[in-house]
Amino acid sequence: MIPLAKPPWTALGKELESALRKALFDFSLLDKNVDKIALALSGGKDSLALLFLMHAIRGRGFPQFQLYAVHVDGEFSCGAGVDTGFLRAICKELDVPFIVRSSTQKREDLECYRCSRERRKLIFEAAKEVGATTVAFGHHRDDSAQTLLLNLLHKGEFAANLPKVHMHDYGVTIIRPLIYIAEDSLREFAKQYGFARITCQCPVGQNSKRKVVDQIIRDMEAHFPHVRGNLARAGLLYGSDKAAKP
Repeated sequence: MIPLAKPPWTALGKELESALRKALFDFSLLDKNVDKIALALSGGKDSLALLFLMHAIRGRGFPQFQLYAVHVDGEFSCGAGVDTGFLRAICKELDVPFIVRSSTQKREDLECYRCSRERRKLIFEAAKEVGATTVAFGHHRDDSAQTLLLNLLHKGEFAANLPKVHMHDYGVTIIRPLIYIAEDSLREFAKQYGFARITCQCPVGQNSKRKVVDQIIRDMEAHFPHVRGNLARAGLLYGSDKAAKP
């Protein structure tokens, strides 16, 4: 049986849709002329939750925009290790076109930054091929907190994930509708609706600086329980917007 999450929601589902709607309105993530959105679908809990939530709001306070799911596979590629057929079946049930692109990354020269750039380029190119200049990513509140601390410690920059970034070199705009939502909430949502699957299988990603930063935040939570939310909030309120500038 193919797991689908759609209204009528559980109490948690209502909470997540409300948070997603708030982000869309607060940061003007959907311009009036946006009729096509490409969604980066790795197959993990975050991207699948985003797919289900974005699909649910179409025509309900928002235009009936067309969604496209773009999945990047490959021998070594950051993602949930989910079978492509599983994702294709979900998209078929939702009537969402499913697009697959393949990464060229090999184990001998696998590196997070290079892999991320290639994946984004593949996603952006696939989006533009179907006429979608808005690309939605499943980055959530905790991702933003990690990014803020990583940039601060590694580069001396106070900068978190921006809710909306125009990628001038590619001619697309990135949006992050899950920016207000905690990872624990997404994890519970995935369990409730049966789409919780394997986490990232990348052998390099398991030892990345982002993982180190996440452990630092875990250690801080013993003394400051709300540190993730506070870091993410500080990033939105006071973080640099350099990434949004040409």
